[in-house]
Amino acid sequence: MSGRTLGLVCAAAGGIEDVRERLIEPMLEDGWTVAVTLTPTATIWLEATGEIGKIEAVTGLPVRSAPRLPHETSPHPEVDCYAAVPATANLVAKLALGIADNQALTQLCEAIGGRRPPVVVFPRVNAAHAGQPGWEHHIAALAGSGVHLVYGEDVWPLHRPRSAPNKELPWRAIRAAIEAATGLGQRQHPSDEQPGRPPATGPGL
Repeated sequence: MSGRTLGLVCAAAGGIEDVRERLIEPMLEDGWTVAVTLTPTATIWLEATGEIGKIEAVTGLPVRSAPRLPHETSPHPEVDCYAAVPATANLVAKLALGIADNQALTQLCEAIGGRRPPVVVFPRVNAAHAGQPGWEHHIAALAGSGVHLVYGEDVWPLHRPRSAPNKELPWRAIRAAIEAATGLGQRQHPSDEQPGRPPATGPGL
């Protein structure tokens, strides 16, 4: 049991529909508390599928998407690690530039700028996103700031847009990155799709 809290930020990208079963519930089983914040578009997506209510039921916490008013207290506990999973190319670019124009980005930008708590980012991108002129600069900026990136050909080979529509996210590597960022070991879960693969993670990937 870790007794730690994960601040999970989800953007509107493929794989978000599985985040409860493949990331939230395994983290809860490992003793984590999971506090979820969604980007505005991710909120629309998960409201449409009924997932927000299911996430709130299993975590026992409200799913956030909007900033609180000045007189309100935070509905989430203090976190020990943030994870942006899945992170869109847009979210990655804004993080690298320090653009905090919604609640999800505000939390992540503050953590990165303050160098605590640790931040894990899984860029759920394709070859076209990574081909943008500024992409490698964004990745380098985040890595240089100590962000733990789950990124690279060994964990997420890049494909042309819409050429791999049913591709499974590297859930095991994502969970391993979270555990590594907080100095904890990782348990094996039955849902792991490739149990023999070593995780690729850490600042500077």
